[in-house]
Amino acid sequence: MSESRVDRIAVTGSTGAVGGRVARQLADAGAPQLLLARTPAKAPQLPGCVVAPFSYADRAASTAALRGVRTLFMVSASESETRLDEHRAFIDAAADAGVEHVVYTSFFGASPDSTFTLARDHFATEEHLKASGMAWTFLRDNFYMDVMPMFVGDDGVLRGPAGDGRVSIVSRADVAAVASSVLLAPDAHQGATYDLTGPEALSAAEIADAIALASGTAVTFHDETLEEAYESRAKWGAPPWQNDAWVSTYTAIASGELSRVSVDVERVTGRAPVSFAEYLAGR
Repeated sequence: MSESRVDRIAVTGSTGAVGGRVARQLADAGAPQLLLARTPAKAPQLPGCVVAPFSYADRAASTAALRGVRTLFMVSASESETRLDEHRAFIDAAADAGVEHVVYTSFFGASPDSTFTLARDHFATEEHLKASGMAWTFLRDNFYMDVMPMFVGDDGVLRGPAGDGRVSIVSRADVAAVASSVLLAPDAHQGATYDLTGPEALSAAEIADAIALASGTAVTFHDETLEEAYESRAKWGAPPWQNDAWVSTYTAIASGELSRVSVDVERVTGRAPVSFAEYLAGR
C-alpha cells in the first residue's frame, strides 16, 4: 500500500446523497480521503482524494483498499435481501485491514424487533461492529425528509398504514453535517450512538399538508389498511422482503417508535436541524 493512503478517511457512498455531502465537506476541511466506489468513474473529483473500486461483499478487495486507513465512514449498502451479509463481510474486511474506527449510518431505534423491518438489519450490523474489535460510532438516522415528496403518488395521495403516528424526519444535509463533524474528530465520539432527527415529529397527514403548501398542489394522506397497503404496492412486482420494508415504513410510524425528537444534531454540529417546512422552502 502506498504512503498516499495512510491517515486518509475512507468514505463509502460518495456517489450518493449523504456520502457525497460528507466527502465534499471533508474536502472543504482539507481532510485527505479514500473514496470507495463500486463505479470509480462516478465518484466526485475532490482535492486530496484517492478513489478505489470496492464492493461490500468483496472482502478481499475491500481489505486491500482499506489498508492504512484509520477511520472509515460506512454508509449502509443498498437495500437488498443480502445486505446484512454484505455489511458483515465489509466490517470483517475493515478489521482485517487494520481500520481502527468505523462511523456507521444506522437507523433510529434499531433493534432486533423493530417494526420497520430493515431496522433489524441495522441492529445486527451494529452488533457485528461491536464484536469486531474496532471502535465505533452509530448515526441512527430517522427517515429522511428529502424522500417524503417522492412517496406521493401521481394522484397526489400519500398512502400507507401510518394512522395518527408521528415521525421525527431528518434532512440528509443534517445527517451529513453530523457525520463530517464526527469524522474530523473521531476520538471524541468513540462508543457514541447519536439519534438523528428533525426538530419536530409530524403525522403523515401533516407531512402531506406541508408538501401541498410548499408545492401549491393538492396532496392528501390516505391511511391504508395493511391489506390495502400490500395490494397497492403489488403492481411493482417487488419481492416479499421489499414489500414488507415498504409497508413497515408506515406501520413503524403508526407504532409510535419513530416519534421521539432528539437534540443530537445540535449537540454534535452546534446548530439546530432544519424543519420539514424549512427543507421544502429551500429545495
